[in-house]
This record gives sequence, structure tokens and C-alpha cells, in this order.
Amino acid sequence: MDFDDFRADPAGLRRAVELLVDQADAGPWKLGQELPENGIGSLEALEVLASPVLDHSRDLGGPGFFAHMDPPTPWITWVLSMWTASRNQNLLHPDTAPTARAMEETVVAWLAPFFRKSGGHMTPGSSVANLTALWAARESGAREVVASGEAHLSIKKSAHLLGLPLRLIEDWSRSGKITHSVVVVTAGTTSSGEVESLDAAPEAHWRHLDAAWAGPLRLSKRHSHLLDGIDGFDSVSISAHKWFFQPKESALVLFNDHEAAHASIAIDGAYLAAPNVGVLGSHGATAAHLLATLLAFGRSGVADLIDHCMGLAEELYDLVEAHDEVVARSQPHTGIVCWRHRTVPSEDILRHLPPDVLVSSTTIAGEAWLRSVAANPLANPRLVMEGVLTAATHAT
Repeated sequence: MDFDDFRADPAGLRRAVELLVDQADAGPWKLGQELPENGIGSLEALEVLASPVLDHSRDLGGPGFFAHMDPPTPWITWVLSMWTASRNQNLLHPDTAPTARAMEETVVAWLAPFFRKSGGHMTPGSSVANLTALWAARESGAREVVASGEAHLSIKKSAHLLGLPLRLIEDWSRSGKITHSVVVVTAGTTSSGEVESLDAAPEAHWRHLDAAWAGPLRLSKRHSHLLDGIDGFDSVSISAHKWFFQPKESALVLFNDHEAAHASIAIDGAYLAAPNVGVLGSHGATAAHLLATLLAFGRSGVADLIDHCMGLAEELYDLVEAHDEVVARSQPHTGIVCWRHRTVPSEDILRHLPPDVLVSSTTIAGEAWLRSVAANPLANPRLVMEGVLTAATHAT
């Protein structure tokens, strides 16, 4: 065993960067079915894995990618991934991650005021953030979860895991008085990006805003009003690996009173120097990526990216409205366009899309729609439109 693999190898790191930048196609993903008895070495392993990792992955920053809530990531986050992997900090223990914990505290301190919250912590995604918020709500006395039918599937999961009954309602305006409950309102529904009424159920015991998608709009001076009323929620979840353009897995859960919330979901242990707060035990320094992005771009830079993406959705909507062959379900609320061909079924469109174009699909009220999500600031709406029209021609 060569222990030099645990030390920096300049030649190996240079080759890794070359492969990342050049992305030379070395052939299809192909490996043996069994773990090799003897390793081939780190440099050789890089050569084998470069193609499946780099060439045979979807390019989320391609001009034709207008499909999901998954953005391309700025190159500074690639560097931070390498740096943080080299140190492998564990935020469970203050003595193994002194600066990594401070980085997370800094990110939360920077972002919490935009959401009118006192603080919180990071999680691997909004599913865990939602679970954490509902856990704190249960510990404070909530007896059930109330949400609309458009709530993210993580709400159903969380209610089940926490042993809380889940009550789904169709219309917040007709929900009646809700008292001993944690109410979940969605800011940016998964299918269409709609923001539910932020005035819903003001009398609820606990109000949680699932702002996984639309939350980052709070940094935009042009669009922050779409989340006016956010200060009336006890907790909010935001996905950083959507409109904060972070690598998986990155999200935040924030609280009106984070000290009380954290105290209610903290577990102590004999081997811990500090109580373990939240769902995660051992976890890495994911805040470093977000800290680097915020430091590099600033509020205005992040806001510009989000505003640009919102503009791309409007541009696609305008193209759809101007063309006789396609129709939009509605004007986009928060960067998501649901549209379809007037005569060719959406599933046929998806099967015949050109290889450089991708849109997703969803079903709303029993109807199938194409779904274009403006998470990619490099997307070209006109190319996407042309791809769908080409697919329609090939499907007929």
C-alpha cells in the first residue's frame, strides 16, 4: 500500500484539472463486474473514470438544458469540493472542524436576515430541512401536519417519520381555523413554481414555509416581493443546490427563534464536546462552497443570476405564446414554464427531442405538460423551442 496517496500529488492534480477542462471522450462507461483484487493506481483510475464522470453525465449548463431544478455550478465550487475533500472535516466535533463550523455560522448569519429569521443551520437538502422544521414544530406541541396537495413529497415522508397525522387540503381559503397544527405552505411548487398564499392559516400553532425553489428570490430586489409575508413563518427551508447554484447536497433550515428550535432538537452524548443539533450526525463542510459563492458574487451577483433565469422563463413563455403549434398553461410564476404541443402528446415530444435539448414533464389536474425550469443561466430558450418543434415533426 502506497501511503503517498494520502498526500498531495501535483502531477495527479494537474492531470485531474486537464481532464476536467478538456473532457476528452475516452469511450463508454465500462468496468468489470467484480472488485479488482489489486488496484490500478490513482492516476490510472483517473483516466478510467474521467469519461463516465465527465463525458457521460448530463451537461446542466448546456444551452438546450431547460428541464429540472438542477443548475450548473460555478467553478469556484469545484475547487472547494477538492479542498474540503482533502481535509474531510466533520462538523459533529468542534475540534475536527473549527473553521468549517465558523463558515456555516457565517453563511447562516449572512442569509437569515433576508428571510426574517434569527438563524438556523445547513442540511444536505430541503427534504432534511423540512423534516428538521417539522421535528421542531412537533417538539413545540404541534399535533398534526396540514399542507396542500401541491406540497413536496418530503412533507408526507416527514409526517410519517415523526408520527404526525397528515391532512391535505385543496384550498387554503376554505381550510377553516387550524390551531394545534404545523402548517406547511409551499413557495415554488415543484410542478409549476406557484407560490401558495403566504397568509394561509395565521392562527396555526407553527407555520413552516417550504421555499426550496423560490426562497432565493429574497436576495433579488426585483422579485423579493413574491415572498412578502415570510416573517410570519416560524421556519423556512431553502435549497441552495437550486437557485444558489450549489453542488449537491446543500440547503438551509432557518427559524424565527433558532436557539429555542435548536435546543428542542439537540441530542447530547458522552463523546460529544457540543450537543448534536438536528437530523445529521457526522457531516462535512458543505458551507464552504456556498460561502465561496456568496463571497465571490455578493448579493447583487447572485440576484443578477436569479433575475436572469426569471427572464429566460419569460422569454420562453413569450416564444410559446407567439407560436400556433404550442400553448402555455399560464405565465410563469417563479421561473417554471408548463407548456405543450397542441396536437402531439408530451410523451412523444420527450422521446424525439434532439440530443442537445432537454425538457422535463409533469402532470397537473390529470393533464400532461412539458416543464421547463429556469435553473440554468446559460440556457437558450429559442434553441429549446426549436428542439420541441423538431421533436413534434419527428413524432408525427
